[in-house]
Amino acid sequence: MAGEEQRRRWSLQGKTGLVTGGTKGIGHAIVEELAGFGVIVHTCARDEAHLNECLSKWKNKGFQVTGSVCDVSSRTEREKLMQTVYSLFDAKLSILVINLHPISFDCFPTIEHTAEDFSFHISTNLESAYHFSQLAHPLLKASGCGNIVFISSLSGVVSLGISSIYSATKGAMNQLARNLACEWVSDSIRANSVAPTFIATPLVDNAFDDEFKEVVESTNPSGRIGKPEEVASLVAFLCMPASSYITGQTICVDGGLSVNGFSYQPHS
Repeated sequence: MAGEEQRRRWSLQGKTGLVTGGTKGIGHAIVEELAGFGVIVHTCARDEAHLNECLSKWKNKGFQVTGSVCDVSSRTEREKLMQTVYSLFDAKLSILVINLHPISFDCFPTIEHTAEDFSFHISTNLESAYHFSQLAHPLLKASGCGNIVFISSLSGVVSLGISSIYSATKGAMNQLARNLACEWVSDSIRANSVAPTFIATPLVDNAFDDEFKEVVESTNPSGRIGKPEEVASLVAFLCMPASSYITGQTICVDGGLSVNGFSYQPHS
């Protein structure tokens, strides 16, 4: 009996989950991690061809994953996606992972950002996370044990010398998780933020030069850039019954970077 209880606490078998931005980088790793634990996953992406390619590969692996084309910056498309999820999962959702691809990791000074830059970041990162949470609330409540995990960023916790707008939206996501954790606890919904540092994804590879990566690796106590699956494993844990007393937290996945300090000044 004790062994069965332990297996239940560390199981996600049969749970339902929505992972936004699940075809690349961290999102892709999260889809595979959850599906590997038996979660029935729905994901979304803007690129239909790439989405279909991923769905085919996941099917061959035996994963239960479906997908929709969705631009998460569009309020109408977010509502359409959640209606699809409502129908697929019989109005019940166990897991909501808000993984929003950042617009940029630029190092421009704050005074050089335009009003358009600000609006674009806010709508894509913060507004989307807020709206998805609102839309998912009744489904998460109906599941009897709902979990929200925001994929935030270490730049929302400490200064990393990158876009102040991007960093501000990620910091706001962390605070949103805290508020929802308290507000929705009576609905049996937990909410947490996972804040990765620079992770080895195509986005990071394209955004930073070798000099920047050398600075990150030399400053990080772990001596390297993280892997997507190292973020995904924490997400899975936060959705398990084993983590039932963890809510409202921002957990850094950074190899120790946040406690060691980091400073980078790009060449002008």
